[in-house]
Parts: sequence; C-alpha cells; structure tokens
Amino acid sequence: MLHRLWSLTFLAAGAMAFAGQDLTLRVNTPMRPPAWALLEQELLKANSAACERFYEKYVDARGYLLHTPRWGTLDGPDDAVETFFNWTLLHALGGKDSLLEMWRKAYDGHLLQYSELRTTKTKLAENGAYFNEFITQSDWFHTGEGLRAFFLQGLSDPHDEKLIQRMKRFAGLYMNEDPDAPNYDPKHKLIRSLWTGSKGPMLHKATVYDWVGDPVPGRFHLLHNPAGRSKMLDLMTYYPKMLAHCTEYLDSVGDHPLNLGTTILATNAYMLTGEQKYRDWVLEYVNAWKERIAATGGNVPTNVGLDGTPGGEYGGRWYKGTYGWNFTIYDGEIEQIAHRNTFDAGLFPGFANALLLTGDQAYIDVLRRQMDNIYAQKKVENGRVLLPKMFGDPRGYKYVGREEWYHYTPDLFIDRLTEIYLWSMDRRDLERIPKEGWIGFLEGQNPDYPVRALEGAFARLRRTVEEMRNDETTPGTRLADYLLGFNPAQTDELVELMLGGYFSRGKLWMLHSRFRYFDPVRRRAGVPPHIGALVEKLSADSATVTLVNTDPVNPTELIVQAGAYAEHQLVSARLDGRTIAIDRPFIHVRLEPGCGARIEFAMRRYANPPTLAPPWDRRRQAPR
Repeated sequence: MLHRLWSLTFLAAGAMAFAGQDLTLRVNTPMRPPAWALLEQELLKANSAACERFYEKYVDARGYLLHTPRWGTLDGPDDAVETFFNWTLLHALGGKDSLLEMWRKAYDGHLLQYSELRTTKTKLAENGAYFNEFITQSDWFHTGEGLRAFFLQGLSDPHDEKLIQRMKRFAGLYMNEDPDAPNYDPKHKLIRSLWTGSKGPMLHKATVYDWVGDPVPGRFHLLHNPAGRSKMLDLMTYYPKMLAHCTEYLDSVGDHPLNLGTTILATNAYMLTGEQKYRDWVLEYVNAWKERIAATGGNVPTNVGLDGTPGGEYGGRWYKGTYGWNFTIYDGEIEQIAHRNTFDAGLFPGFANALLLTGDQAYIDVLRRQMDNIYAQKKVENGRVLLPKMFGDPRGYKYVGREEWYHYTPDLFIDRLTEIYLWSMDRRDLERIPKEGWIGFLEGQNPDYPVRALEGAFARLRRTVEEMRNDETTPGTRLADYLLGFNPAQTDELVELMLGGYFSRGKLWMLHSRFRYFDPVRRRAGVPPHIGALVEKLSADSATVTLVNTDPVNPTELIVQAGAYAEHQLVSARLDGRTIAIDRPFIHVRLEPGCGARIEFAMRRYANPPTLAPPWDRRRQAPR
C-alpha cells in the first residue's frame, strides 16, 4: 500500500502567502494520472484555442462582431453579445488569459457597435441601442441573456475598475439611483414594467416595432423562423412574418418575475464592493415577491400591478401578462398557437441570490412549493407522467370565466428540481430527480460518467470548430443570432465535474457550486496547469473531491475555496481516518509531482457572506 503523507505546515519563506491563510495541506501520495484529469486539462486548452480561432474569424480590431447589427429581440443586441456567454466562466475554470482579454475587447466593442445603431420604426434605438452602456429598454428574458458573460466576469476580474463601475451603475438603474431611469417603485417594492433599462420603464403598451426593430436589406439565415439555419431568406420580404411573431407581446405595464433577474446585478455589486445597500435592495425586492407568491397560493404571479397587487393590471388575474402563465398566443410567423410561459426564468435565479446572501432555506421553500403545485396537477397517460405548463383559460388568452391548468407535456422540470436539490441538499428533493447522468454519478451509480461526459464535450467542440471552419457567410449575410451556434466553448461538464456546480438548461446567471480553485503562483482564478479536480460526492455537510497533479516533475500549488463566492466554510479535511481542522472558506494545497488524494471536506454551507475578493486579498473571514 502506498504511503500517504499529509501535513499542515506554515507556508515556507518565499511562497505566495496571503492574509488569513497560513495553512498548507501537503499531498504526497503518488497517483496514476486518471483519464478524467487528462481530459479536463486538454478540454481547457482546446476550448481556449477554439475561442481564439472564433475571435480571429468573427471579431475585428475594434472588438466589433462581424455581422449586420439590428435592433430587436429576435436577432438584436442581446444575441450579439450572448455569443461570448461562457468565455469568462471558461477563464475562471482555468482557461487561457486571452479569454479575458478577448471578452473585455469584445464587450467594449459591442457597446460601441450597438450605440451606433439607429432605428426609425421604434424610439427605443433611435439614438442607439445603449444609453450609459446599458440597453435603453427591453425585457429581462433578453437583457439577462445578453449579460451572461458580464455577470460572471467578476470571478476572474474582481479588481477591474470598469467592471466595478458598470456593475454599480447598472444595479443602480433598479435602485432609483439614476434620475433618467425610475424603474423601481420603493413604496410598492416593484419594478414598474416588463420593459426597463437605462431610459426607465415602459408604462404603455409596446409596439411590434419595439420587439422587432427595422428591416434591413439582404438575405440572411433567420434562425428563429421554421427553416432555421438551413435556408437564407430575404429579410425585407420576410419582415411582415417577423412582425406577426410579436403581435400579441404588447402588454408591458407592471412587474413580472423575469425582473427578478435584476437581482444578479445588485448581488454582484455587493460581492465586488461589500456595500450593504446592494444586499438590502435584493432582499427587499425578493421578499416582496415572496409575499406576493404566498398571496397567490404559492404560484408566482406573472403580473403585479402598479398598485402592488398580483394581477393588478388584469383585474386580479395573477396569471396574465406577456410571458405569463396564460400567454397562449397565435404566432403569425409559424402560423400556429404557441405557449410561452417563462414563470421560472427570473424566479429561480432571483430566489437563489437571496439564499446566497442570507443562507435562509425559506427562499428555496418558495421554489419547492411552486413545483409542488404543478406536480399536484400531474396526469399519467399511457404510462407517461404529464405536467401542465400553463394556467388560465385553456382556449387561449381571452378570458371567458374559466381558469384551469392546461397544456400538459412530458417536461417534468428536472433541471429546476435539480437546482432545488443542490441548493437544499434535502434527500426528499432528490427523490424527484432521475439518478442518471451527473446526479447518478454523485450517487455512485454512474462511475463512467466523467470520462463519457468529457468525451462528449470534445465531440461537440470538434463539430462546432468544423462548422466554423466551413462557414462561408459574410458579415453582410449574418445577423446577431447566427453566430450563437458557433461559440465553441464547452463548460457545462467542467462546471459539474470540477466544481460541483450546475446550470439549468445551460443558462448562466450566478455560479452556484461547492468549490472554486485559484492559482496562488500566477495570482488568478482557475486550476493551475496539470491539476485535475473531480467532485465525487455531495451531501448537506460535506463534499468529496479528488485532486491530482499530473505533472511527474514539478509540484503544484492551488487554493481550494468552498463555494464559488466563498459562501461555504471548510470545517475539516479527512483522509484514511485522519481529520485535519480547517475552519475557514479556503485552504492552500501543495501537490507533489505525480501525486493526488481523495479528500472529504466537511463544510457548513452558506455560512459566509459571499464575496468576489480572491483569497490573497482577504483577512480571516468571519462567518455570518
């Protein structure tokens, strides 16, 4: 049996010491390089190289995306910047520094490129899509998508002054700190419209031109239409169909659960600055929603009137509104009825932010009760469980006096149930989730998952790079959404396996994970070269991770942090019956050449105020 030597020592002279962290966990156990560790390292390299290739082909020297800019939600500014949605996350995992450099350039370029845009059919972009670097007015289904990489930039870049000032300014748009943008009503604790931004709330019905923008001449791959990428269409000819897509999207006044996405801005501002006002506002706004949801029997209302009452703009019918429970419309573009309820898109990230800031599981109780209400309506047909996606009048959007659950589908909301379980770690929540894929692996039932998952990510990366290489379109034939499919970065599997984190349906909002890693030598986020990390088991008070240094020649140092934002507290580390006390949110680890260990960390979850400050900038962190 190989000898395992563990020791806790003070950092040697010349090591990269930092405030409040003077303990080093030394791992001297030889470990054969696992396949998953080598695949992780190669995937980080290949992802980075592929993103560099994408940037070379599709971004110019100004940082402008090479396409035809347009205003609108179908293929507009949010899609253009969403192209880079996980590049900052990839850097925080351990990708190349060039990722951060390219993102900064591309984001600055994007803001300039779309500030130059002009429209005639909608006032929203008559002087540019951005004012003070923020969208003039849009809904948070689209605004949030466009900010995904920005939301996660602080994981790697917490000292970037431009990031800090933007985050504070953008958060202030929803805290009434900007007189040009009175989006928030502090009396009723609501955001006043579905459409908000740097020009304030839209307090009237939208127009189809607000949603669609101006037509532009040319032939394009219009991805939102039934033909998709396979066929090019003349946009001027197809434009009436695009307008027909949005003819029933016009109700705008009052609050909507999508607006809970705004809490991501204030939560990040708090973690970047430590200023209490941002935390206070998030909790004020989420708590107001908590009360409204309780008033509607545990169902999140999809309209809150300007008087603060659920359904206040619809005579008390809380399920109404654009993107609401009863948003069953006729889509004139595809010429059929469509059901487009987005009750969960802002609800889940918003309430998870409140959990992150407080550690209070009552916020997850709200999400669970919503799922309970839906599951209480389940049907079983031909052995399949079906759940309703909609509530209101099953014949459409016009109220005729009958309200019921309708539009039953086999979608069991597994992604959302998985989030609830990972936030609560209540085994009763686990009972609703299939023990397959990553969850099956954590439960010890799917041992081959890490290698198969990483191989799958490599396969998708190869396909995307090949499509990018064979792409013969020009900027004059590309709209903003076309390039979304060419973003090569594959991060979902790395987040699961390395960090113990999860993103519902790939949507990146905030990073909720059990671990994050830092390179203390290079003073940056992410695993150092040659380090593999595999989270193997999670429980309410522990997490087991295998760390390995695949370099047979040189030792490697890293910092293991509990939680993406140090929100958890490491209590102790255990191996072979030995338990070593830690009691802090991170620990320094030194892995000797070719060595590794399977470590069970005891931890207290949500014990600390979340922060984006890197470990070397922190003094000893006091738990809540």
